[in-house]
Amino acid sequence: MTLRKAAIGAGKPASSPQPAVRRVLVGEEDAGQRIDNFLLRECKGVPKSHIYRILRSGEVRVNGGRVSQTYRVVAGDELRIPPVRLSERSEGATAGAPPREFPIIYEDDSLLVIDKPAGVAVHGGSGVSFGVIEQLRAQRPTARFLELAHRLDRETSGLLIIGKRRAALNHVQDQMRDGKVEKRYLTMVPGRWINAVQHVKLSLHKYLLPDGERRVRVSPEGKPSHSIVRLQARWERAGQYCSLLEVELKTGRTHQIRVHLQHLGFPLLGDDKYGDFALNKALMKEGLPRMFLHAALLRFHHPVSGVLLELRAPLSGDLQAYLDIVNRTHKQDGTPKV
Repeated sequence: MTLRKAAIGAGKPASSPQPAVRRVLVGEEDAGQRIDNFLLRECKGVPKSHIYRILRSGEVRVNGGRVSQTYRVVAGDELRIPPVRLSERSEGATAGAPPREFPIIYEDDSLLVIDKPAGVAVHGGSGVSFGVIEQLRAQRPTARFLELAHRLDRETSGLLIIGKRRAALNHVQDQMRDGKVEKRYLTMVPGRWINAVQHVKLSLHKYLLPDGERRVRVSPEGKPSHSIVRLQARWERAGQYCSLLEVELKTGRTHQIRVHLQHLGFPLLGDDKYGDFALNKALMKEGLPRMFLHAALLRFHHPVSGVLLELRAPLSGDLQAYLDIVNRTHKQDGTPKV
């Protein structure tokens, strides 16, 4: 259990407007966690940008010294956390996440894997009061540890891993960094995708729009990114084609599938950031309510037993319903088996 010393300034009335310096001792279950992630959990609701600022400025101290944001905390470390304040709105939103149950694909003492619905963020922040992780913690108030192992876009449905123990979480994340977790997604795009298997290696660069919204583009200045696209099915109607693709991620960049395919001229159906907006409006009338992207398969070794896990989540009801519509209204276009 993480032990906390009394905050400097403790004893003031709870309504005191002055936030206090806090000193926190790192417990065994948090050992090995990056300090930026530790602080995001410790300072619930504080924007990431502020967490990184107090790290860069040296306001956060570990055992009296400065550390970088990549430092991994050790059991027994003493952290000095400077005063940080949430607005009343943020405090209320953070505390008010409603409990919610999610479809469970796999669970044991170390891991929980759920089938995340589309339209739900994985965590609060960036204008979202709460997400999957906050709702899970509210639904399981006695759980000592629940942390996201990775992310899914809010609009994406499918498999999401949550660590129930720090060591298990670190092990899974290490596998991800080493490319040892196989992730496969299903998506549908307009157009006639030709190749049965195609490797897409295009560097991706993150940038911000004038309003501060995050976007990604293909750029030689970006980070190396690798997707493997496999054709699953293809249809034609009145000279117009659409293709069902399986995409395996060899790297895990932000919006990787969406930007790789859009750059190649195959934007995801229903994508409200990189897609064909006029087509998306027409598709909504035909029965596609959102972006067609689903995390369908995960394959990795269990962090404790070492057993190879292969986990699958069937297409969500809304995407399956649209696929059924396509099968009824379009003609199959001779897809090779992959």
